[in-house]
Amino acid sequence: MKFGVFSVSMPEYDVPQSVQLLKELGYQGVEWRVAEMPEKEPEEIDFEKRYWIYNKSTLELRDISNEAAKAKQLCNEAGLEIFGLTTYLAVGEREKLLPVLQAAKEIGCHQVRAGLVPYDPAKADKPYPELFAQLREDLKALESSLKENQVKLVLEIHMDTMIASPSAAYRALEGLDPNYYGLIFDPGNMVNEGFEEYQKSFELLGDYIAHIHIKNGILEADGRDELGALKWKRTWTPLKEGMADLKKLFEIMHKMGYDGTVSIEDFSNQQPTKEKLEYNIQYLHQLAEAAKQPK
Repeated sequence: MKFGVFSVSMPEYDVPQSVQLLKELGYQGVEWRVAEMPEKEPEEIDFEKRYWIYNKSTLELRDISNEAAKAKQLCNEAGLEIFGLTTYLAVGEREKLLPVLQAAKEIGCHQVRAGLVPYDPAKADKPYPELFAQLREDLKALESSLKENQVKLVLEIHMDTMIASPSAAYRALEGLDPNYYGLIFDPGNMVNEGFEEYQKSFELLGDYIAHIHIKNGILEADGRDELGALKWKRTWTPLKEGMADLKKLFEIMHKMGYDGTVSIEDFSNQQPTKEKLEYNIQYLHQLAEAAKQPK
């Protein structure tokens, strides 16, 4: 098993600084955030929103071929593997996805994330089954490009999207070639929406599980509604403080023979980034070792 970091977790570090930090902390790889960056850094950035407003650990989507090549050289020099290029593009945005697939091929990276197709029933212009059918068609339309570039397109279990649960993810991928289509399994997102028992999920998804994200969170009481019922809000936490049972997850990963890549995607804000990532890699090794012990 190889441990890395999804660079979204390192917002104040630029790309070279990110590589050096990961090398220093003993990570084996990096999953690069790929997005369009604002032309100018905002004067003030909300601390809790810094992951998305002006994240410096990002490869610029509009120049992805050059950006990926530079990142590859830095990673090679540091002995880091590039686990994937992770975009925020929907699978239907084919013209924007194609340069990312080509850049991945050029640097020998075999995984590109897409498929974060938002789903908000209050804003949806069609019923969910129709939108889901379109998602399937968009996925199939990419197959020739994936084969041409020898790249796997991965979706992610993610709240507030078309595939918020393992079962929904399986329905999206069912019948597609797992050599070219896969899934990022994300237990932290499943705290917010879509939780299903881990072993059942792994048995269902099988070879489609291509990568794993590790983060954690809770549902926190947030006042009461007009009828007096408790309301709840989503809150990201350090890995040991959340509702996702990461120890159980690693036990199932070991039991099911998963020996692939794992990325930290930690949005908690209690520690500085470096301290948090140092703590996290120690915990990942502890979880992996504990999973091997006889039960």
